[in-house]
Amino acid sequence: SMLSSSSPLWQSVNPDILFTLFGVYGDVMRVKILYNKKDNALIQMANAQQAEIARTHLNGCPLFGKRLNVNTSKYAEVSLPKANMDENAAHLTKDFSSSNLHRFKQPGSKNYAHICPPGVVLHISNLSPSVTVDELTSLLRQFGSVQNLKYLGNDRKMALVQFADVEQAVSALISLHNYRLADTNIRVSFSKSQL
Repeated sequence: SMLSSSSPLWQSVNPDILFTLFGVYGDVMRVKILYNKKDNALIQMANAQQAEIARTHLNGCPLFGKRLNVNTSKYAEVSLPKANMDENAAHLTKDFSSSNLHRFKQPGSKNYAHICPPGVVLHISNLSPSVTVDELTSLLRQFGSVQNLKYLGNDRKMALVQFADVEQAVSALISLHNYRLADTNIRVSFSKSQL
């Protein structure tokens, strides 16, 4: 249930970013960015099936101008930092095992049915009906060129948004999943739908 990931440009990457991205494909337990090789990280998933789903879908995924290289790791688990560890190294490892943001906690979660590769279309849910199209579009444009935006249903709690490219969509997902907008925390995932 362990993955290793590398990308040549990791100044911007922290454990929370990797938790959010890999969390689309399974429940991330721990993340460790390697202190001496900061372009490498270990991501511990809840089980081997989720690790394989994440590896399959995220290998080659664009992130911060580079592409992820995701492989199965030789390590069984991510060890937590020791109490006396250098503070600069300690922040590179994080335990997410009790996170309330896990998408696959429930057996048979409907989230399994919606798994798809990273793409240009994102599904946004838990939107507050008070959020206007202009407010949502303005927020989304911070991450790239919004090609299309479409609300689903009459209650305006869900929408599909299409970006110009996958990297923009990945950036928006990382930044906006669980983002507080109006009076709710929105949920973001990749979508199989076309706009």
